[in-house]
Amino acid sequence: MPTYLTLLRYTQTGIQNVKESPSRLDAARQLARSLGADITAVYLTMGRYDLAAVIDAPDDETIAKFALAVGSRGAVSTETLRAFPEDEYRKIISELP
Repeated sequence: MPTYLTLLRYTQTGIQNVKESPSRLDAARQLARSLGADITAVYLTMGRYDLAAVIDAPDDETIAKFALAVGSRGAVSTETLRAFPEDEYRKIISELP
């Protein structure tokens, strides 16, 4: 299953209600599961982003649905990156022309 890194930033609403963030994370985990995805790790971060999540999802369409659904709730904005594990990275590089 592909892995994705989702970088999150609190919106004004999200930071004003930051104490609700753990319950929002629980709801996001349930949403991910309902779509066939799994949030495998979440980190509170310092810098440009407030949180980073590692998510396994069956395909790009599923992760897009997840990100749109989470973002539409208004507490965070997201940026999602497809992450290739080292073995896939090595294979991709080895097959370059």
